[in-house]
Formats: sequence, structure tokens, C-alpha cells
Amino acid sequence: MRTAFGKIKTKVATGIGSTVAVGAAAVYSIFGAGPPPPVTQYAAGTSIEAGRWLVTPHRAWVSRQRVYGVTIRPGQQALVLEADLGNRTQQSTASYSDLLRPATIPGVKLADPVVAQVRDPQIGPLLHPGMPERVVYVWMIPGSATPPAALTVDIVAETYKPVDNLYGTPGWFNPAVVGQITLPLGQPPAGAEQAS
Repeated sequence: MRTAFGKIKTKVATGIGSTVAVGAAAVYSIFGAGPPPPVTQYAAGTSIEAGRWLVTPHRAWVSRQRVYGVTIRPGQQALVLEADLGNRTQQSTASYSDLLRPATIPGVKLADPVVAQVRDPQIGPLLHPGMPERVVYVWMIPGSATPPAALTVDIVAETYKPVDNLYGTPGWFNPAVVGQITLPLGQPPAGAEQAS
């Protein structure tokens, strides 16, 4: 009699526990499935902390000419974004190509940008800690494509981990959008473009 009662008690407890677990999972699913929080919108000239970088976007334009040493080939045009980059780490790096990600342009597949330094034009410069540099991001698009009226760009930051879960080494991981900026496509600054 005692054994039968114990079995019934165990089954009832298991049933209640399962019901509570299913109910909790349903509640978490319902509340977790809402829309993601809105992305923070930034204005031109705002300094944005983005993981290993401090980025200050300034202006954007469309170019069909050479821009700070970056050649625009015949049949192409480029979306150009000018920004200041500050390396917040303790090591020199050129890991900034994924920092700014433009919004999709219908019918256009964007490749990785070419990044060039403004002060002393060179492509893919190594940027040093504590020495901010003005750079341009140059995304090539077909010459026949219609550029948007404004360039919307996500700012993507990585998180530093002193010990990675997979390799047990330090590094920057888990890229995530930390903000967004929309810049009207205007005129380039004086001296930015040269005939190709």
C-alpha cells in the first residue's frame, strides 16, 4: 500500500513539474519573441564607442573619381563615408572593415569596403592606439545603380574576452549592431577626389 501510494505521489509530482516547465517555456517564448529594441540613432559628428574602436562618422557622398588613393574603375561608382577612427586597444590593428555595414541597396551586392587614410593616403592603414585617424570607407557599386538619397550604416562592435570559450585565448568576438547613422549623400570635401 505504501509503495503504491509512493508511486502515485511520484507520478503526480512529475506531472506537476512537467506542466510547470512547459508553462514556463511557453511564457518565456511569448515574451522573448517580441520585436527587438530599436537601434540607437546617431548624428554626424557623434563619437560612438564600438568595442575596440571609437568611430565618429562625418559625411558621405557618391564618387566616380579616385578618392584618397582608391581607384574607381570604369563602369563603377562608389559610396564613400568619411569618419574618424580611434583605436581603443593596446595593439596596432587594421581590423576595421566590418565596423561599418551599409544598409542593403536593391539590386546591388556590396563587397567589403576599401578603407583609406585621409591624412597620408594609403589603403588599409595600420591604426595605432591613442592616435585617431580620419579615413574613408569606399564601397564599389555598379555605375548603372541608383544610389540612395542617404547612406544608412550600422555600427558593429565586438566584445573583448580575455579567455575565449573555444580556444582559451583572448580576442574580440560576438559582433553586434550598437547603433546606426544615416548621412545624406552630399558633396565631397575639397581635395578628396582626383581624376583617375
